[in-house]
Formats: sequence, C-alpha cells, structure tokens
Amino acid sequence: MKADIARDAIKRAAQSLFAARGVDAVSVREILTAAGQRNGASLHYYFGSKDDLVAQLVIDGARLIDDRRNARLDAMETDGGPRTLREVMEVLIIPSTGLGQDGGEGDYLRFISTFSLQNRAAFEAIVGDGWNLGYQRCLEHIRRLAPLPPRVLERRLVFLSLGLRAIMTAREAGLAADQDHAFWSPQGTLDDLVQTLVGMVSGAETGSGQC
Repeated sequence: MKADIARDAIKRAAQSLFAARGVDAVSVREILTAAGQRNGASLHYYFGSKDDLVAQLVIDGARLIDDRRNARLDAMETDGGPRTLREVMEVLIIPSTGLGQDGGEGDYLRFISTFSLQNRAAFEAIVGDGWNLGYQRCLEHIRRLAPLPPRVLERRLVFLSLGLRAIMTAREAGLAADQDHAFWSPQGTLDDLVQTLVGMVSGAETGSGQC
C-alpha cells in the first residue's frame, strides 16, 4: 500500500540520518526531504512525533535481534544446550548481523550506538526490559558455563557488553563503506570475535582483583 511505502521510506531515511549525525542534529524537514515526502505533515501523520519515530526505530531493530536470539536459544535448549561458551557467543553475535534490507548490514547499530550515548535515559526508557530477553538468557547461560568466580564474571560481563556493541558498530560502519572490506568481510573475523568473547569469560583470574 502507498501508506506502507511512505512509512518505510520515512523510517529508512530517518535511521540513516540518525546513524550519521545523531537524533538531535536531524530535523523533521530533513527526514522528509531524504524520504522524498512532499507533505510536511506526513511524519506526524504516520508516527505522531519525531520522538515516536525514534522509539519505533529502536523497537523495530531490538525486536528483530531479540527474536533471532530467542529462536536460536529455543532450538538449542530443546536439544539440551547450549553446551559451550562458543555456542552462546554465537547467539549474541550472529543475530546482530544482516539487519538491513535484503540481508545487508544496514545502519541500525550505528543509530542506537549514537542515540544511547547522547540520549541514554530516553534509550533505556524505550528499551526497558521488553526487548532484551534473548540477551538476558545468553547471560544466564554464560553464568552457568563460565569457570570464573561470580564477582569476576559479573565485571567481565560488563566489559563484554560494552565491547560487543562497539565492535559490532565498527563492523557495520566498515561494511557500509565497503561491503568487501578486507578486515570486516571475511567470515574468519566473526569467528575470531566469537573466540575473543569466549576468552573474556573463561580466562583465569589474575592479580588481586583490586584497582
């Protein structure tokens, strides 16, 4: 339908602009121009407000990633798994790839990375506990499988969360610039990332553990 095409065009244009410049730096007029919309009220007609549009974009991507993670975990748990930390890390990583149209990487991760840094309270209010069930399930499996004291493990899980978002955002940006990027395009890069994350939660504790 024509309305669906217009809505999708506005969403794609807005997310691309937000990813490049941040939400606060982009005006409604710029979004509509980029989306090819002549009616200056179309964003408000379809979404209510710019803030409502932002929330919809955050939820759309978060739901997609969460659905993918939960589907993988459901299949593994039905078979008695996941049995290894590597399997869990793959569930964390792979669903965050191919988020664009036609399987491309898109710009969702860059959008939420910028938005969460600049508008942390708004981001957390949108996401809440509603769209990270798959992530929380992964953390519980890591806690079950990782051979580290709880105090150490919880600290490393924070490092893992921060590092994973930064790395996947950098990957998305690299592939957006060049889909055959020498570093980011080979499958071996993701394999190395999986193994790196495994190492973060399986390595032995060293030192006193105090700063």
